Amino acid sequence: MKTSLRTLLALAAFSVTSLAFAQPAPKIFVVDMAKVFDGHYKTEEQQNKLKSDEKKAVEELERLDKEIRTMADKFKEQKDQVENPALTADARDRAKTDAQKTLDEIQQKQQEGQQFRANAQRTFQQRIGNFRAVLIEEISKLATDIAKKKGGTVLMDKGSLVYSDPAYDITDEVMAEINKSRPAGSTAAPATSSSTAPKAGDTPTVTFPGAKK
Repeated sequence: MKTSLRTLLALAAFSVTSLAFAQPAPKIFVVDMAKVFDGHYKTEEQQNKLKSDEKKAVEELERLDKEIRTMADKFKEQKDQVENPALTADARDRAKTDAQKTLDEIQQKQQEGQQFRANAQRTFQQRIGNFRAVLIEEISKLATDIAKKKGGTVLMDKGSLVYSDPAYDITDEVMAEINKSRPAGSTAAPATSSSTAPKAGDTPTVTFPGAKK
């Protein structure tokens, strides 16, 4: 009985060991997500759209700022009339009423500008975030498909690695696949050096006149 039990245990151990050795070794591939993201033609298209819309937003803020400066000059003139001893009391009172009305309009216009700036900043950041999430998902799926076709079992982002053998880097293949769908007339996004390339999770900063740094 003891011999039979010992034999069964030995067989079980052998089976487990055999299964462990039967497992294929993982085949790991690497892709530089930041490089692919920066070089994607859709990134350049999005940047051009953002620049165009940012320009319109800046022009609107400049228009509001010009209106405020004009009203400020008007307010100064009215304030001078209020303090002018040569005018009658009634004239000074009317000037005081007009000056207060102009001051209220200035404050309202300033609030309008601040609200516009805040809304524009929020909208731009949401657009950037949504675009990035969608494109990262698209790149990840494409890179995964390429890695699977090459027999890969694991795909890693190069940005999180200290070292990887270039032979297992499929970044150029992913870029080539992306370029197949590049519309006619679309130019590639400018290359970014690896030392200054933003990470895939970074968010660009959109600036407007008067915005706090």
